[in-house]
Amino acid sequence: MRSTRTSAAPRRGRRTALAATGLVAALALTATACDGSADSASDKPDATTSQAADGGGKVQIPAELAGKLKEHGIDADRWKDGGWKDWDKDKWLSDAKDFVNPVIEGLWKPDRMQSAKEADKTVTTKDASAGQGVSDPDPAPVRAQAEKTPYHRNAAPVGKVFFDSPDGPAVCSGTVVKDVNHPGKSNLVWTAGHCVHAGGSGGWYRNITFVPAYNDYGKSEAELTNANPTEIAPYGNWWADWASTSNQWIQGGSETGGEGAAYDYAVLHVKPERGSKSLEETVGAALDVDFSAPSAAGARKMGAWGYPAAPPYNGLKMFKCVDIPGRFSLSPTLPTMHRIGCTMTGGSSGGGWFRVRNGKSVLVSNTSIGPADNSWLAGPQLGRDAETLYQNMSKTYGGR
Repeated sequence: MRSTRTSAAPRRGRRTALAATGLVAALALTATACDGSADSASDKPDATTSQAADGGGKVQIPAELAGKLKEHGIDADRWKDGGWKDWDKDKWLSDAKDFVNPVIEGLWKPDRMQSAKEADKTVTTKDASAGQGVSDPDPAPVRAQAEKTPYHRNAAPVGKVFFDSPDGPAVCSGTVVKDVNHPGKSNLVWTAGHCVHAGGSGGWYRNITFVPAYNDYGKSEAELTNANPTEIAPYGNWWADWASTSNQWIQGGSETGGEGAAYDYAVLHVKPERGSKSLEETVGAALDVDFSAPSAAGARKMGAWGYPAAPPYNGLKMFKCVDIPGRFSLSPTLPTMHRIGCTMTGGSSGGGWFRVRNGKSVLVSNTSIGPADNSWLAGPQLGRDAETLYQNMSKTYGGR
């Protein structure tokens, strides 16, 4: 999550506590709630689906990816042997067509995952206050609630997105979403743009991997000491073989969010580090994406899910917030963002926002920015531009 410092503004009144029969219940998002995917979801994660027995042999980078690296003067063998750590600005691939992310088997071990830091930034007061005329008053904080365990039975198909940045291993959150052109066999993950690309001053991050239902049973740090991979990653590691984010984020995103913040979303197409089943088949669930960009008044309640990693959280457990959304704008020239009260911190970036539409839970936004005091979150409205990005990903890479 990106952090933004704002000047004081009157808060909306604290909302009425949600009844068990309200949105919290509707957004319990068990496999059954995910549009009848329960039949394909086992009661217990089957780690063998994408965590096959260890095998020897040299890690091979597919010829297509090796060719893309070679186009940029990068040797494929050196890349997998650690060459990806070279963050020479002249070789930091930035354009949409430059994305390359070959699988490096065994790179994301449990201890490396736990060392990953939240993707957290700061926005200037000027940026944050520029659109006060079209922003609603700051929402009252909503205390994040720990999700019930095991996550694969009680929550949406949410997980953690790991990647390498120039500052070291980093982490965000993401959600398995349906692929309309490949029903039942989606390999698509929705997250934030700043979880895959640094914006106008940088390029694509490296070694981007999705871990659904991370730490499925919500074990403590002590309990996870010397944990085996299946305790941390019950469905295995899923590497992004393609990523798409908005041109607005690539061109205008910055260390402070910048003009790309309202377009801070991304779609990953992933494949298992080991195995052959699709992501949706493996986890047994996926959500539709709502591209109607509902107004704050028309959206009613929204819930944000993710893995906050900055204090007082440690990134090991899934949390959620549910609130009535308001409007937030960084500039009168930019699209209005959704905003809810929530105390989740960095690491929850990219985590899905859900609402109930026609009796079904759908993804309607993702966590992008929040204030320095961690009292609220804001996420982009997903409209025509976001849908075009999604459709292009589905049609071009969905069947792979």
